[in-house]
This record gives sequence, C-alpha cells and structure tokens, in this order.
Amino acid sequence: MPESPKKILCIEDDRETAALIREELVERGFEVSLAHDGHAGLEAILAQHPDLVLCDINMPVMSGFEVLERLTAMAPRFANMPFVFLTALNDRDTQLRGRQLGADDYVVKPIDFDVLDTIIHARLARVARMEIWPQQVELSEREVQALTWSARGKTSDEIALILGLSKRTVDFHVDNARAKLGVATRIQAVVKAVTGRLIEP
Repeated sequence: MPESPKKILCIEDDRETAALIREELVERGFEVSLAHDGHAGLEAILAQHPDLVLCDINMPVMSGFEVLERLTAMAPRFANMPFVFLTALNDRDTQLRGRQLGADDYVVKPIDFDVLDTIIHARLARVARMEIWPQQVELSEREVQALTWSARGKTSDEIALILGLSKRTVDFHVDNARAKLGVATRIQAVVKAVTGRLIEP
C-alpha cells in the first residue's frame, strides 16, 4: 500500500507566492494547503494537524513569530511538527529571533525550490527518526531518574540525596545511560535523552 502524501501547510500572505509554492510542492508529491494570514494559519494548524508548516514572517493579523509563539505555548501537542520560516528578511537578528522561538529552519525568498525540498525531506525524516529512536534505546528506571535530575541541574551528590543512593551508584547509572546513548559526557547524555524524549526535564 503506497504511503499517503505528507501534508504541508503554507502560511503566506502574498497569494501569488503561496500559489507558486503549492504548485511546486504538489508536483514534488506533497499535499499542500494554504492560509493567507497568521490567524487563519493558526486555525488551519489546529484543524488539519499538518506534518510540516511553512510560514512567512511579516503578515497581517498575526505575524509568523506570533504563530510560532502560540504553538509553543500549546506544547507538547505540536512539539514534533517542523516549523520552517519563509522570509525576505535575511538579516541576522530576524533569524536569531526565529531560532530562539524554536523554528526548525529558514528559507529566504526568492525561494530555491530544490533547497526547500531538501529541507522539507530532512525535517520530516528527523521526525520519523524521533518516533523510532526512543524504542531502540531502553534506559532503566534509575538511569532515567539520574538523567532527569541531571537535566534539572542537580549534581551527583544532590541526586544521591534525592534518590536515597550513594554518589557512586548515581555515577554508575549515569555512566550506563551515557554508554547506551553513545555519548562521551553527562551533558551530551542529558541533551540526547531530552531530544529523544526519553526523559522529561
């Protein structure tokens, strides 16, 4: 049975640009819907649950930044939905703000559709990996606890007091988790466990 096409929502107030994006992406095998301002885009996200969102920044009613802020406030419901900004603004401050809000990527207009296609496939593939990856790494309950408290900024001594263990035992569990996750340091283990949704900080 063939896989159903991935659903992309494009939020773009310039109707000509939006139509061009839809035409290009439909030709590349995606199912594309359009919204022409940020508020309509947010409503479409809630109604359609797209696999990925392409969003302009400067729009009437609600900006792209505001759309992403509203989505972030609804987390974790939309935490794994890639959000890519489309913008004519290629300045550093705009990109930094988008990254700080949690944007997954940036595409600068005029759009290079081969670049956009590559970004979309990469972002969708990452989501697919995130679904599979937690099933492949099995941390014990103690390893999860030790990493979770580490993510909250606690030292091994503090975690030992919280869990009623010795510092040596805490370090043992952290080292085991680190080995399972294939990383060199405790910080890397925490980051990988959080991004892989193995722990909730």
